[in-house]
Parts: sequence; structure tokens; C-alpha cells
Amino acid sequence: MDKQRKKDLASQYTQSFRRMGIYQIRNTDNGKILVCSAMDLDGARNRLLFTQQTNVNSMSALQQDWNRYGGACFVFEELDELKPEEEFADPEARKKYKGELEALLELWLEKLQPYEDRGYNRRAK
Repeated sequence: MDKQRKKDLASQYTQSFRRMGIYQIRNTDNGKILVCSAMDLDGARNRLLFTQQTNVNSMSALQQDWNRYGGACFVFEELDELKPEEEFADPEARKKYKGELEALLELWLEKLQPYEDRGYNRRAK
């Protein structure tokens, strides 16, 4: 594939819509959760699948339980999805969505309280 074709495909990808929202990674053994937001929900799911297959976890918040229980006991669950408008390719719109995701994440953190014994998130200082 030539350089221009690669460049065009990369540009199309960065301007394309990717499902965004809030998700949790839940330990099925002890019930603890890690609640996160993602501009690309499918990418976040794929990262967990990759870490399970390679048994290499880069999520320091749950590293100890990953080592103890193994990656197979962690599941990806979507909690909420943010529906974009048509102008998603616009860089200003991306900033807007990022802000909306942060606000949505705060609501889910408040609702689920995934801290200390209940989860892997850390409270903001």
C-alpha cells in the first residue's frame, strides 16, 4: 500500500465516528469494578481482550487482583453511550464530547462509588 493511501485511510479513521461512552471492568470473582470513559468503546473492549489473551495488564489500579485471579475473571460492560451529532469530525466537537464524557463519568462514579472495597477507582483529591 502506498504512503498516500495509508495517509488517506488514517485521515478517514480519525474523522470517523467511534462509539463513545462509559464502561466498567468488573472482577467476576470479588465484584470490584473499575469505571472509565472512552472516546472509543470498541477500542476499550479490544484492549481488555488483548490483555486477557497476553496476560499483560497495564491497568495498575487492578494489577494485584489481575495477578491473583487472572485476566479471565475480568469482564467489560458498557454502562452508557454518548450519541454524537453529525459534526463529530470537527476538532471543536471532539472537545465538546470529551467534556460531556467527563461529566457523564462523574455521574457514574457518584452512582456506583467504585472506591476502596467496592472498586479500583481512586477518589479525586
